[in-house]
Amino acid sequence: MKSKKAVKARFKVTGTGKLVRNRPGKRHILTKKSSNRKRRLGKSTVVDSTQSSMYARLIGA
Repeated sequence: MKSKKAVKARFKVTGTGKLVRNRPGKRHILTKKSSNRKRRLGKSTVVDSTQSSMYARLIGA
């Protein structure tokens, strides 16, 4: 089965097999967001376990 390229571009598999994603909300309207919030949005986070199996299947991992 082919992998979904859009999903493959957004998620990365870690060494332990978890999926990592970037947080949304860092593109525009940044003036009203605090510095702490913008800093947190810049860092990646692990995908929730309830959704990780679905995205892993779409990636083909």
